[in-house]
Amino acid sequence: MTTSFIEGVLTGSIQSSTSVLYAALGEVVVERAGVINLGVEGTMLMGAVTGFMVTAQTGSALLGVVAGGLAAGVFNLILAYLVVTRKANQLASGLALMFFGLGLSALIGKPYVGQLVHGLDALPIPFLADLPVIGRILFNHDILIYLMAPLAALVWWVLFRTKWGLSLRAVGENKVVAFAAGLKPELLQYQAVFIGGVLAGLGGAHLSLAFAQSWSEGMTSGRGFIAVALVIFAAWHPLRAVAAALLFGGALALQLQLQARGANISPFLLDMIPYLLTLGVLLFVQKGRKRAMPEGLKAVFEGTN
Repeated sequence: MTTSFIEGVLTGSIQSSTSVLYAALGEVVVERAGVINLGVEGTMLMGAVTGFMVTAQTGSALLGVVAGGLAAGVFNLILAYLVVTRKANQLASGLALMFFGLGLSALIGKPYVGQLVHGLDALPIPFLADLPVIGRILFNHDILIYLMAPLAALVWWVLFRTKWGLSLRAVGENKVVAFAAGLKPELLQYQAVFIGGVLAGLGGAHLSLAFAQSWSEGMTSGRGFIAVALVIFAAWHPLRAVAAALLFGGALALQLQLQARGANISPFLLDMIPYLLTLGVLLFVQKGRKRAMPEGLKAVFEGTN
Protein backbone atom coordinates (compact mmCIF):
# COMPACT_ATOMS: atom_id res chain seq x y z
CA MET A 1 0.00 0.00 0.00
CA THR A 2 1.24 3.47 -0.83
CA THR A 3 1.82 6.17 1.75
CA SER A 4 -1.00 8.26 0.28
CA PHE A 5 -3.41 5.33 0.64
CA ILE A 6 -2.50 4.76 4.29
CA GLU A 7 -2.65 8.48 4.98
CA GLY A 8 -6.08 8.66 3.36
CA VAL A 9 -7.38 5.77 5.45
CA LEU A 10 -6.04 7.18 8.73
CA THR A 11 -7.31 10.69 8.02
CA GLY A 12 -10.66 9.34 6.88
CA SER A 13 -10.87 7.17 9.99
CA ILE A 14 -10.72 10.23 12.22
CA GLN A 15 -13.21 12.17 10.11
CA SER A 16 -15.66 9.28 9.71
CA SER A 17 -15.59 8.29 13.37
CA THR A 18 -16.54 11.72 14.73
CA SER A 19 -20.31 11.61 14.28
CA VAL A 20 -20.49 8.02 15.57
CA LEU A 21 -18.33 8.79 18.60
CA TYR A 22 -20.44 11.76 19.70
CA ALA A 23 -23.57 9.62 19.44
CA ALA A 24 -21.89 6.72 21.24
CA LEU A 25 -20.74 8.94 24.12
CA GLY A 26 -24.28 10.23 24.46
CA GLU A 27 -25.64 6.71 24.50
CA VAL A 28 -23.12 5.71 27.19
CA VAL A 29 -24.61 8.41 29.42
CA VAL A 30 -28.17 7.32 28.61
CA GLU A 31 -27.54 3.62 29.20
CA ARG A 32 -25.60 4.25 32.40
CA ALA A 33 -28.89 5.71 33.66
CA GLY A 34 -30.71 2.46 32.87
CA VAL A 35 -32.33 3.58 29.61
CA ILE A 36 -31.55 2.27 26.14
CA ASN A 37 -32.32 4.43 23.11
CA LEU A 38 -32.70 2.56 19.85
CA GLY A 39 -33.83 5.83 18.30
CA VAL A 40 -30.33 7.36 18.14
CA GLU A 41 -30.58 7.30 14.34
CA GLY A 42 -33.59 9.61 14.41
CA THR A 43 -31.98 11.85 17.02
CA MET A 44 -28.84 12.24 14.89
CA LEU A 45 -30.97 13.12 11.88
CA MET A 46 -32.76 15.84 13.84
CA GLY A 47 -29.39 17.29 14.81
CA ALA A 48 -28.16 17.06 11.23
CA VAL A 49 -31.17 18.72 9.62
CA THR A 50 -31.56 21.42 12.29
CA GLY A 51 -27.87 22.27 12.16
CA PHE A 52 -27.97 22.49 8.37
CA MET A 53 -31.13 24.62 8.32
CA VAL A 54 -29.79 27.10 10.88
CA THR A 55 -26.46 27.33 9.07
CA ALA A 56 -28.19 27.88 5.72
CA GLN A 57 -30.34 30.66 7.19
CA THR A 58 -27.70 32.42 9.32
CA GLY A 59 -24.43 31.60 7.58
CA SER A 60 -22.93 30.53 10.94
CA ALA A 61 -21.84 26.90 11.17
CA LEU A 62 -21.11 27.20 14.89
CA LEU A 63 -24.64 28.45 15.52
CA GLY A 64 -25.88 25.52 13.44
CA VAL A 65 -23.91 23.06 15.58
CA VAL A 66 -25.36 24.51 18.80
CA ALA A 67 -28.89 24.50 17.37
CA GLY A 68 -28.50 20.92 16.15
CA GLY A 69 -27.38 19.71 19.56
CA LEU A 70 -30.18 21.48 21.44
CA ALA A 71 -32.87 20.38 18.97
CA ALA A 72 -31.76 16.77 19.27
CA GLY A 73 -31.71 17.03 23.07
CA VAL A 74 -35.30 18.30 23.13
CA PHE A 75 -36.30 15.63 20.60
CA ASN A 76 -34.86 12.94 22.89
CA LEU A 77 -37.13 14.12 25.70
CA ILE A 78 -39.95 12.40 23.83
CA LEU A 79 -38.27 9.12 24.69
CA ALA A 80 -37.79 10.23 28.29
CA TYR A 81 -41.50 10.99 28.63
CA LEU A 82 -42.48 7.64 27.12
CA VAL A 83 -40.15 5.38 29.10
CA VAL A 84 -39.57 7.30 32.34
CA THR A 85 -42.93 8.94 32.94
CA ARG A 86 -45.30 6.65 31.05
CA LYS A 87 -43.27 3.45 31.69
CA ALA A 88 -43.56 2.37 28.05
CA ASN A 89 -41.42 -0.43 26.63
CA GLN A 90 -37.98 1.05 25.98
CA LEU A 91 -37.16 -0.96 22.86
CA ALA A 92 -40.45 -0.22 21.15
CA SER A 93 -40.31 3.45 22.16
CA GLY A 94 -36.80 3.81 20.79
CA LEU A 95 -37.77 2.32 17.45
CA ALA A 96 -40.82 4.61 17.30
CA LEU A 97 -38.55 7.59 18.00
CA MET A 98 -36.23 6.49 15.20
CA PHE A 99 -39.02 6.30 12.63
CA PHE A 100 -40.45 9.61 13.82
CA GLY A 101 -37.03 11.24 13.44
CA LEU A 102 -36.61 9.78 9.95
CA GLY A 103 -39.95 11.15 8.83
CA LEU A 104 -39.79 14.53 10.56
CA SER A 105 -36.24 15.28 9.38
CA ALA A 106 -37.18 14.36 5.81
CA LEU A 107 -40.24 16.63 5.98
CA ILE A 108 -38.59 19.75 7.37
CA GLY A 109 -35.39 19.20 5.41
CA LYS A 110 -37.04 18.76 2.01
CA PRO A 111 -36.51 22.42 0.91
CA TYR A 112 -32.77 22.07 1.63
CA VAL A 113 -32.07 18.87 -0.32
CA GLY A 114 -29.23 19.48 -2.76
CA GLN A 115 -28.14 22.76 -1.18
CA LEU A 116 -24.56 23.30 -0.07
CA VAL A 117 -23.40 25.41 2.87
CA HIS A 118 -20.10 26.73 4.08
CA GLY A 119 -19.80 24.43 7.07
CA LEU A 120 -17.15 23.87 9.70
CA ASP A 121 -13.72 24.92 8.47
CA ALA A 122 -10.57 22.95 9.11
CA LEU A 123 -8.42 24.69 11.72
CA PRO A 124 -4.79 23.70 11.13
CA ILE A 125 -2.77 23.80 14.35
CA PRO A 126 0.25 26.06 13.77
CA PHE A 127 3.56 24.21 13.29
CA LEU A 128 2.01 20.79 14.07
CA ALA A 129 -0.07 20.80 10.88
CA ASP A 130 3.12 21.31 8.85
CA LEU A 131 4.69 18.08 10.08
CA PRO A 132 5.15 15.48 7.31
CA VAL A 133 2.25 13.03 7.05
CA ILE A 134 1.28 13.07 10.73
CA GLY A 135 0.46 16.77 10.55
CA ARG A 136 -2.13 16.18 7.84
CA ILE A 137 -3.55 13.16 9.67
CA LEU A 138 -3.91 14.62 13.17
CA PHE A 139 -3.66 18.40 13.11
CA ASN A 140 -5.77 19.67 10.21
CA HIS A 141 -9.38 19.16 11.25
CA ASP A 142 -12.46 21.05 12.39
CA ILE A 143 -13.24 21.95 15.99
CA LEU A 144 -15.59 19.01 16.65
CA ILE A 145 -12.88 16.53 15.68
CA TYR A 146 -10.37 18.19 17.99
CA LEU A 147 -12.92 17.95 20.82
CA MET A 148 -13.49 14.19 20.42
CA ALA A 149 -10.84 12.96 22.85
CA PRO A 150 -11.32 15.77 25.43
CA LEU A 151 -15.08 15.14 25.38
CA ALA A 152 -14.61 11.41 25.96
CA ALA A 153 -12.33 12.21 28.89
CA LEU A 154 -14.88 14.68 30.25
CA VAL A 155 -17.71 12.14 30.03
CA TRP A 156 -15.51 9.60 31.84
CA TRP A 157 -14.66 12.11 34.56
CA VAL A 158 -18.28 13.15 35.05
CA LEU A 159 -19.53 9.56 35.22
CA PHE A 160 -16.81 8.16 37.48
CA ARG A 161 -15.44 11.10 39.44
CA THR A 162 -18.43 13.32 40.30
CA LYS A 163 -21.36 12.98 42.68
CA TRP A 164 -23.80 13.44 39.80
CA GLY A 165 -22.14 10.64 37.85
CA LEU A 166 -22.25 8.32 40.87
CA SER A 167 -25.93 9.11 41.36
CA LEU A 168 -26.66 8.48 37.67
CA ARG A 169 -24.90 5.11 37.73
CA ALA A 170 -26.73 4.18 40.92
CA VAL A 171 -30.04 4.84 39.17
CA GLY A 172 -28.89 2.72 36.24
CA GLU A 173 -28.12 -0.18 38.55
CA ASN A 174 -31.27 -0.12 40.69
CA LYS A 175 -33.85 2.67 40.77
CA VAL A 176 -35.50 1.39 43.94
CA VAL A 177 -32.26 1.42 45.91
CA ALA A 178 -31.33 4.82 44.46
CA PHE A 179 -34.69 6.24 45.52
CA ALA A 180 -34.26 4.80 49.01
CA ALA A 181 -30.89 6.57 49.17
CA GLY A 182 -32.61 9.92 48.61
CA LEU A 183 -31.98 10.28 44.88
CA LYS A 184 -34.52 11.30 42.24
CA PRO A 185 -34.31 8.56 39.60
CA GLU A 186 -36.75 10.10 37.12
CA LEU A 187 -35.04 13.50 37.16
CA LEU A 188 -31.62 11.92 36.65
CA GLN A 189 -32.91 9.79 33.78
CA TYR A 190 -34.47 12.83 32.12
CA GLN A 191 -31.14 14.64 32.42
CA ALA A 192 -29.23 11.67 30.98
CA VAL A 193 -31.59 11.29 28.02
CA PHE A 194 -31.36 15.02 27.25
CA ILE A 195 -27.55 15.00 27.41
CA GLY A 196 -27.46 11.89 25.24
CA GLY A 197 -29.65 13.65 22.70
CA VAL A 198 -27.43 16.75 22.67
CA LEU A 199 -24.33 14.66 21.99
CA ALA A 200 -26.06 12.61 19.28
CA GLY A 201 -27.27 15.88 17.74
CA LEU A 202 -23.71 17.21 17.66
CA GLY A 203 -22.71 14.05 15.84
CA GLY A 204 -25.49 14.56 13.32
CA ALA A 205 -24.59 18.22 12.87
CA HIS A 206 -20.98 17.27 12.21
CA LEU A 207 -22.16 14.88 9.52
CA SER A 208 -24.13 17.56 7.64
CA LEU A 209 -21.90 20.57 8.32
CA ALA A 210 -18.38 19.13 8.13
CA PHE A 211 -18.37 15.66 6.61
CA ALA A 212 -20.88 16.28 3.77
CA GLN A 213 -21.70 20.03 4.00
CA SER A 214 -25.09 19.18 2.54
CA TRP A 215 -28.37 17.65 3.62
CA SER A 216 -29.99 14.51 2.25
CA GLU A 217 -32.76 12.35 3.63
CA GLY A 218 -31.53 9.54 5.88
CA MET A 219 -27.93 10.69 5.54
CA THR A 220 -26.86 8.98 8.79
CA SER A 221 -27.04 5.61 6.96
CA GLY A 222 -27.29 3.50 10.09
CA ARG A 223 -24.71 5.36 12.18
CA GLY A 224 -27.17 5.64 15.06
CA PHE A 225 -27.48 1.87 15.32
CA ILE A 226 -23.70 1.53 15.00
CA ALA A 227 -23.35 3.94 17.94
CA VAL A 228 -25.57 1.70 20.09
CA ALA A 229 -23.51 -1.34 19.08
CA LEU A 230 -20.25 0.46 19.87
CA VAL A 231 -21.48 1.19 23.40
CA ILE A 232 -21.78 -2.55 23.97
CA PHE A 233 -18.38 -3.14 22.35
CA ALA A 234 -16.89 -0.47 24.65
CA ALA A 235 -18.50 -2.11 27.70
CA TRP A 236 -20.32 1.13 28.56
CA HIS A 237 -17.01 2.95 29.06
CA PRO A 238 -16.54 6.35 27.33
CA LEU A 239 -12.78 6.02 26.79
CA ARG A 240 -13.11 2.62 25.14
CA ALA A 241 -15.77 4.15 22.90
CA VAL A 242 -13.05 6.26 21.25
CA ALA A 243 -11.21 3.16 20.05
CA ALA A 244 -14.47 1.52 18.97
CA ALA A 245 -15.51 4.57 16.93
CA LEU A 246 -12.06 4.82 15.29
CA LEU A 247 -12.30 1.17 14.31
CA PHE A 248 -15.64 1.77 12.60
CA GLY A 249 -14.35 4.99 11.03
CA GLY A 250 -11.28 3.15 9.75
CA ALA A 251 -13.45 0.52 8.07
CA LEU A 252 -15.57 3.23 6.47
CA ALA A 253 -12.48 5.13 5.30
CA LEU A 254 -10.97 1.94 3.90
CA GLN A 255 -13.96 1.19 1.71
CA LEU A 256 -14.07 4.81 0.50
CA GLN A 257 -10.37 4.71 -0.41
CA LEU A 258 -10.82 1.41 -2.23
CA GLN A 259 -13.76 2.81 -4.21
CA ALA A 260 -11.83 5.99 -5.04
CA ARG A 261 -8.96 3.89 -6.41
CA GLY A 262 -11.27 1.79 -8.57
CA ALA A 263 -10.79 -1.50 -6.72
CA ASN A 264 -12.18 -4.42 -8.69
CA ILE A 265 -14.69 -5.22 -5.97
CA SER A 266 -18.43 -4.71 -6.03
CA PRO A 267 -19.24 -1.31 -4.46
CA PHE A 268 -22.12 -2.99 -2.64
CA LEU A 269 -19.66 -5.34 -0.93
CA LEU A 270 -17.39 -2.42 -0.08
CA ASP A 271 -20.32 -0.54 1.48
CA MET A 272 -20.90 -3.53 3.74
CA ILE A 273 -17.36 -3.55 5.22
CA PRO A 274 -17.96 -1.19 8.21
CA TYR A 275 -21.16 -2.94 9.23
CA LEU A 276 -19.76 -6.45 8.80
CA LEU A 277 -16.77 -5.43 10.91
CA THR A 278 -19.09 -4.14 13.64
CA LEU A 279 -21.06 -7.39 13.64
CA GLY A 280 -17.83 -9.40 13.74
CA VAL A 281 -16.46 -7.43 16.66
CA LEU A 282 -19.68 -7.83 18.64
CA LEU A 283 -19.66 -11.55 17.88
CA PHE A 284 -16.15 -12.21 19.16
CA VAL A 285 -15.74 -9.76 22.05
CA GLN A 286 -18.71 -10.61 24.23
CA LYS A 287 -16.65 -11.97 27.11
CA GLY A 288 -17.14 -9.78 30.16
CA ARG A 289 -19.68 -7.50 28.44
CA LYS A 290 -22.65 -8.97 30.33
CA ARG A 291 -20.97 -8.26 33.66
CA ALA A 292 -20.28 -4.67 32.59
CA MET A 293 -23.90 -4.01 31.61
CA PRO A 294 -25.79 -1.80 34.07
CA GLU A 295 -28.26 -3.92 36.02
CA GLY A 296 -31.12 -1.67 34.99
CA LEU A 297 -30.61 -2.58 31.33
CA LYS A 298 -30.85 -6.30 32.00
CA ALA A 299 -34.48 -5.85 32.96
CA VAL A 300 -35.10 -4.06 29.63
CA PHE A 301 -33.69 -6.91 27.56
CA GLU A 302 -35.50 -9.50 29.65
CA GLY A 303 -38.80 -7.78 28.87
CA THR A 304 -39.58 -6.64 32.41
CA ASN A 305 -39.23 -2.92 31.76
